[in-house]
Amino acid sequence: MHKLFVYGALLDSGERRRLLGRRVQSEPAHLPGFFRGRKRYFFVARKDGEQVDGAILTDLNDQDLAILDNYEEVPRLYTRESIEATGRSGAKVRCWVYLPTGWEQE
Repeated sequence: MHKLFVYGALLDSGERRRLLGRRVQSEPAHLPGFFRGRKRYFFVARKDGEQVDGAILTDLNDQDLAILDNYEEVPRLYTRESIEATGRSGAKVRCWVYLPTGWEQE
């Protein structure tokens, strides 16, 4: 099973249910060392001293990730990369995150 840190449209449980056809468990989390911006879409980028609030989706399977990769237009708009977020308890959680491919700098 996979975990995914989300920070934009996928924070909406209704959007997740529409895409995946089921309810997905989530917990509040934050991503230290990043900031959140928005051009046409939300994005996160590295920046010391910053933090992005979001959520970690848990119990995602390979098919879920394939659906979400398609939704996020991997690899055109985003890449899916492994990072460490901080969960509600303060513990580090290894999970995936969608990072922009450079369009956010235009």
